[in-house]
Amino acid sequence: MKREINIPLTPLAERVRPKTLDQFQGQKHLIGEGKPLRIMIESDSLSSVVLWGPPGTGKTTLARIISESTSSEFFQVNAVSSGVKELRSVIEHAKENLNYHKRTILFIDEIHRYNKAQQDALLSSVEKGEVILFGATTENPSFEIIPALRSRLRIFILEELTGNDLANILNFALTNDEFLKTLNIKIEEPEYLIYLSGGDARILLNVLEAAITQEIDKEEIVINKNLVENIVQRKNIVYDKAGEEHYNIISAFIKSIRGSDPDAAVYWMTRMIEGGEDPLFIARRMIVLASEDIGNAAPNALVLAEAAFSAVDKIGMPEARIILAQCATYLASAPKSNSSYMAIDNAARDVKNLPLYPVPFHLRNAPTKLMKEIGYGGNYKYPHQYDNNFIEENYLPEEIKKKQYYFPSDNGNEKTIKERLKLLWKNRKKY
Repeated sequence: MKREINIPLTPLAERVRPKTLDQFQGQKHLIGEGKPLRIMIESDSLSSVVLWGPPGTGKTTLARIISESTSSEFFQVNAVSSGVKELRSVIEHAKENLNYHKRTILFIDEIHRYNKAQQDALLSSVEKGEVILFGATTENPSFEIIPALRSRLRIFILEELTGNDLANILNFALTNDEFLKTLNIKIEEPEYLIYLSGGDARILLNVLEAAITQEIDKEEIVINKNLVENIVQRKNIVYDKAGEEHYNIISAFIKSIRGSDPDAAVYWMTRMIEGGEDPLFIARRMIVLASEDIGNAAPNALVLAEAAFSAVDKIGMPEARIILAQCATYLASAPKSNSSYMAIDNAARDVKNLPLYPVPFHLRNAPTKLMKEIGYGGNYKYPHQYDNNFIEENYLPEEIKKKQYYFPSDNGNEKTIKERLKLLWKNRKKY
């Protein structure tokens, strides 16, 4: 016969949410002794701030602790479900509070979800001190908060929770939650539970609660690796395809290939794949890299990258990850040269900054008799009529005939190209 147990309706993560700074885990650089947030709270000298950090690091909890620790009225809204009308209602209430010398904290979760008009609606009230704005965001405020509002806020960066922080949170839940204290719970591999959380305290507690609920009818609740894997299925991968982490990781991926480190390239690529990135986006970036960073040092790199893109498009996931891995490791291992990239940049600089010189007559097309009569195409030397299919000729406008844009490197196949060009243009160009 199963035991009759009344499981609380309030989620565990909410039940054990810290009420004081001393209970709070992590962010010692902000709330440790003598640190800015602690000073702000203990001196009750609040200013508008943005708390920026990964999910599950305590942004909402800190805002609530501040509201409980200071003499202010607290309002919380979520940017996903609220609009200008709700903001104006809070602001009007805040103005009333000022008549009684009472401050108002407006906490906006996911503030990056607000559009420009919604953020504009906050400007005047924040500047006048009618409301003390606390924003929470997982996105870089430099990109997601308008400059006018950002200049009125202090930005505090929350760091990802450490394994020790998460272990303390887990222990706090087991020893302080009134419901969990009535149960006989044994966690065999707490470090695995912490690993699967991906640094998110909320996920850690949600998984713990789900495991307990699944085994609730047992006298001893044993939480082991098999049970947790069955509940979670996969580790929480922190990756926002539309946010800053997207750009950080693709940047690390590209720089790892450019730096000829196939191991790092595969690691960052796997982070993107496991986070749900479009595999064609990854393949597309490798095509660009094949020309920009490898170029003529290994011309087959571009061919392989293009083939990889086509194959990924046809095959799809999960098999496409093998194709992506082959391409990434080849590109990372290939000899490198950015000479082609620098050549087009150098030429573009002259095209933009110098006059657009006329095409020399001997290089012009002459499809009509009149054009031939006035000299179009005259004195053109056809290279195939000369030894080695080459004749030293000027192919640039007269005004810049000594310009050189392409400087091949000594890497891979480009070394051969350099030696050939050096032999051909020994009297005019420097290779």
